[in-house]
Amino acid sequence: MSKQTDFSCSKCSAAWRKSGSTNCWYADPDNKPAKPANCPTRDHSDIIEESFALFRGDEEDAKMASVAARVEGLCYQPIPGSDAINARWTRVEDTIAFAKLMGYNKIGMATCIGLLDETNRLATILEAQGFKPVSVCCKSGSIDKLELGLTEEEKVRPNTFEPACNPVAQARLLNRTGTDLNIIVGLCVGHDILFTKYSDAPVTTLVVKDRVAGHNPVSVLYGQNFYYKRLQKQPVLPDKSGSGK
Repeated sequence: MSKQTDFSCSKCSAAWRKSGSTNCWYADPDNKPAKPANCPTRDHSDIIEESFALFRGDEEDAKMASVAARVEGLCYQPIPGSDAINARWTRVEDTIAFAKLMGYNKIGMATCIGLLDETNRLATILEAQGFKPVSVCCKSGSIDKLELGLTEEEKVRPNTFEPACNPVAQARLLNRTGTDLNIIVGLCVGHDILFTKYSDAPVTTLVVKDRVAGHNPVSVLYGQNFYYKRLQKQPVLPDKSGSGK
């Protein structure tokens, strides 16, 4: 029998809403929910175990996993006499705590040109927390988008000089300065992928670009049954659009 590879942990949301527990997160070991058919651990426990083995020992991955788990706990404020979960830290504070516990010093920021002010504000906070921030803008080098094979009509502002983003240069510039950790501040979809691919330092994202939703893309998920119903009704792009075929 072939192993199930069409995983769908998202379907456990129904079980979570109903009982507040799933097979992988439960409060009562005697009433642990069963594994659904779409659970990746049904046929692939070997991957789970082999992967977790990376977190044991003294290697960098093990340290990251341990520190990340510690930061997760620190994100919540225990209240004496209450079992309620009280979150107390923002993503900025999470990132600072993680970097501190990892022993990082020089922090790189790969920023969108549209978020230079936000990046400067972040730099102020990082400096106040004892780090050395270094930032690189997406448009560094100022090379026209026409060099990517685009037409004038494909620019945001046709028939004007419009520089292309250069996320590989951002990564390599931060590599050259020797950052310990790099933070993405609003890079475009695709550009963030390239930046992460070429960064020598580990990468985390602080700001996810969403030009319409105020850089809060999860709002689209909450509004998909009304304001963003179109995402269930019509394709964002026609078939094969932009595929070059």
